Amino acid sequence: MATGDDNKTLPISTLLIFAALDSEALPIIQHFKLSPDNNGSFSSSLKDVRMSQFKLANSLSIFRFPLGVPWIRYHGYYKDLSINLIYPGKDRDLGINSVGTVPASLVTYASIQALKPDLFINAGTAGGFKVKGACIFDVFMVSDLAFHDRRIPIPGPDKYGLGRRKSFSTPNLVKELNLKVCKLSTGDSLDMSPQDETCILANDATIVDMEGAALAYVSSLMRVPAIFVKAVSNFVDGEKSIPEEFAENLQATVVALGEVVANVVEFINEFAENLQATVVALGEVVANVVEFINGKCLAEL
Repeated sequence: MATGDDNKTLPISTLLIFAALDSEALPIIQHFKLSPDNNGSFSSSLKDVRMSQFKLANSLSIFRFPLGVPWIRYHGYYKDLSINLIYPGKDRDLGINSVGTVPASLVTYASIQALKPDLFINAGTAGGFKVKGACIFDVFMVSDLAFHDRRIPIPGPDKYGLGRRKSFSTPNLVKELNLKVCKLSTGDSLDMSPQDETCILANDATIVDMEGAALAYVSSLMRVPAIFVKAVSNFVDGEKSIPEEFAENLQATVVALGEVVANVVEFINEFAENLQATVVALGEVVANVVEFINGKCLAEL
């Protein structure tokens, strides 16, 4: 996938975080004290202008979600980072969470187009395979993503159906936070058919979800680096039914997920605190060039 290689040396100032469920979003909202948007309106403040002179042309624009969509955005600042958290909201007709690849892709595309984030983070729950070493409440950083329910048994289109992509590589982040790394397989069903299982095994996946590979496609299309942080809420190959175990463990899982996401954001921002001394050392000649660098570079993640 395109991971913004040309922009690795630019500062990270704007984060876009996607969660599929409101329960997944809540711990992150609370930790960073994010505020809800009114009617899905995006408007940049003067602080945005100060934080990222590169985005001056975009910072004065206002974007709104299309009228009638249930999409939700929370936003705020953490140290030198502008944080935007989005989730699809409730289905307009049924009043339940809009899960799956389609709602996730739509709200993510609209948000990337409006906010021009430097980094996209998909934070969510996932089913895990005991046989692959996953445990309930484990939190993984995803390295590879693919679909398991887009079966097109024709040479050529079959590869498109699988949609294999890699996430943006973050070796320093993984090492610093001691995160487990695995492959993820995505499908639009909570249960697992025999055909799904065959494809999941072929994908060498440790965990499964209902949006990751689709969001990898969107971020690749929009050329935004993307990372995927997933917490295991249930076993796919366990004794309990998947819906039962998912509901039973959801609350504790999202708490564990929220803690790791907070640490990820802290790691991304950490470079800014050390950067000030570096700017002074560089001297007056280059001080004006590096003065605006307030975030860790993508190449250093």
